[in-house]
Amino acid sequence: MRCFNRLLLFSLFLVLSSGFEASAQSAAATPTNADVEELRQTVRDLALRVSVLEAELHKERPVVTTEVATLRPAVLVGPAADVRSSVEGVSSSSVASVPASAAVSQQTTSTPTSPVASVLPTQLPGGATLNYTFDGYYDYDFNHPIGRVQYLRAYDVLSNAFSINQADVVFALDPDVAAGRRYGVRLDLQFGQATETLQGSPQNEPRPDIYRNIFQVYGTYVVPLGKGLTVDVGKWASSLGIEGNYTKDQVNYSRSFFFNYLPFYHAGVRTSYKVNDKLAVNYWLVNGTDQSEPTNSFKDELFGFTAQPAKSVVWNFNYYLGQDHPDAAPATNCTAPVQPGLCLQAITPAPDGKQHIFDSYVTWNATPKLTLSLEGDYLISREWANAAPGESSAPSHVDGGAAYARYQLTPKMALGGRTEYLSDRGGLFSGTTQALKEFTGTYEYKFGEGFLTRVEYRRDWSNVPFFLTNKPGVLSSDQPTLTVGMVWWVGGKTGAW
Repeated sequence: MRCFNRLLLFSLFLVLSSGFEASAQSAAATPTNADVEELRQTVRDLALRVSVLEAELHKERPVVTTEVATLRPAVLVGPAADVRSSVEGVSSSSVASVPASAAVSQQTTSTPTSPVASVLPTQLPGGATLNYTFDGYYDYDFNHPIGRVQYLRAYDVLSNAFSINQADVVFALDPDVAAGRRYGVRLDLQFGQATETLQGSPQNEPRPDIYRNIFQVYGTYVVPLGKGLTVDVGKWASSLGIEGNYTKDQVNYSRSFFFNYLPFYHAGVRTSYKVNDKLAVNYWLVNGTDQSEPTNSFKDELFGFTAQPAKSVVWNFNYYLGQDHPDAAPATNCTAPVQPGLCLQAITPAPDGKQHIFDSYVTWNATPKLTLSLEGDYLISREWANAAPGESSAPSHVDGGAAYARYQLTPKMALGGRTEYLSDRGGLFSGTTQALKEFTGTYEYKFGEGFLTRVEYRRDWSNVPFFLTNKPGVLSSDQPTLTVGMVWWVGGKTGAW
């Protein structure tokens, strides 16, 4: 800047000198008033040009400083998913040492990061991610049930109320064998109505409140055996049934009867071995169904596989063997020091009947826009393995299935549908022997990556009066609802959570 000013002043000096030389060479002629005025105007013009150039240079200088200042926090915090590839591998130390010119070039050529991602940390050193979601809804039940309570719904449990389904924070560090890291860890913290549904009750585990906000937590290690044996230890979401916890990854907003009935989570050890590119086999050894802490000494098992016979088809099959009848009951007469909430007395004899679950589901990506899925389930449960005189050995059954369709109308709009049948013989699911059916139609609009809304009409019906109405003691055989659900999420983890 200073050099440039000196150059301008030097040029001005040369012009003025040349003017004076011309005047000296014509000394015999006396300068006229017109000559003097012309020289003065030339000086004014040159001075004006110097002022304009100085102002322009001062104006440009803050632009460079601003762009460098806004780049560094965005890169350090973690870019949005759609621009992760453009800055992958950039660490905070490397960004700090990048010259200003290079930093400005990277900022101007990259896609802008999400404003939310610039505030919340999503990428952590070492490849770990932080992920956040909020899921809320408003539901209207045309039966106007007493207390606004909807039966047999997993998450949309209240009508005529603005409800917080769940708010979650997910920490995920996946193993990366290629990079030399065979271990990983996952932690899902959850808050809201969904915790009451997912965590269960004292009927199925002794102290559910201890684990209420921990939806998942497990460590992973990939054993160097063949193509790799993946071992998880901790608590994880059950893969029995096609539907999962996070709404953004589902076809519909509400969940099916079978999602509500099949186990939500397990605690123990699970393994998975990839036989080849088309087949993986699974084995679990767990405390029980929906049990962070067990109610008996029996350890449940799962045997299953995931097959991909074609690029567009994925098929899962699971067989689960369990015994979930408790062998102890709460007591109040404990004299020895015990863990809080674990004063128990033995049940003698304790029921020893087994539970068998056969679960299978398949997904077919028929076209780039159309996805079809089918699920089938059969469950049989006995209270006693060998009934004593006077004890009932008749088993209870739950069986049926569901069909799903999703069509992507545009990049922002989609239609989803589900139809389902569940036979509840013995009342294992609902407490009443009945045949349940439901149909759900969903319209989805995605405002952008990280924000969607779903408008959903659903009708549940039964072959017996079962659902609440606005009249005490009067039940209805159907339950029609209209729901608006909204989901926000942001994080460094791509794909389904």
